[in-house]
Amino acid sequence: MSDARSAGRRQLAYAMVLCLVGAGLALWATTRSWSVELTVRPAPLPPVRDARSGAALLPWLPALALVTLAGGGAVLATRGRLRRLLGVLLGALGVAVAAGGGYGLVADLDGVVSRQWPALCLLGGLLAVAGGGWTALRGGGWPAMGARYERRSTSTEGAQAPAGPVTGRRTTEAWDALDRGEDPTDR
Repeated sequence: MSDARSAGRRQLAYAMVLCLVGAGLALWATTRSWSVELTVRPAPLPPVRDARSGAALLPWLPALALVTLAGGGAVLATRGRLRRLLGVLLGALGVAVAAGGGYGLVADLDGVVSRQWPALCLLGGLLAVAGGGWTALRGGGWPAMGARYERRSTSTEGAQAPAGPVTGRRTTEAWDALDRGEDPTDR
C-alpha cells in the first residue's frame, strides 16, 4: 500500500511540475521580443526600433498561459473526477498555448524575427499538454490533500467544555469558545 501511495504522490508531483514549468516557460517566452522592425528616418535621425513581444502579437497567449499556470496549481487541490476534468482542461489550454507558439514560428512577421521565443512557447505548451493528459488519464486515483485542517466533530474530541455564549470578557474564554467551534460574539 505504501508503494502505491508513494507512486501516486510521485505521479502527482510530476504532473504538477510539467504543467507549472510548461505554463511558466510559455508565459515567460511571451514577454520576450519575437520580432524587431527598424524604420529608417532621414539622415541625422537614427532608425526607429519597434520590438514586438509575443504578448503584443498574440494578446490572448499570456492570458492562456497564466490560466494554465493556475490550473497546474489547482491539480493539487482537487481530487477524483474533478481532477480528471481539470486535466482535460489543462490539456486543451496547453494545445492552445502550443498553437500560439507554433504560429509564432511559421508566421511571416515584419523585420528581424527571433524564432527561439515562439519555440520555447511551443515547448511550454507541449509540456502543459503532457501534464494535463497525464492528470486526465491517471489523476483520479492520486492522493488528495489531507483533512487535517478541517473542523473536528465534537463527538470525536472527547470531553468538551460546556457549550454556550462566552459570558466573561477574558480573551482566553473567547479563544476557548473558538476552539469549541462557537462564535464568541454571538450572545
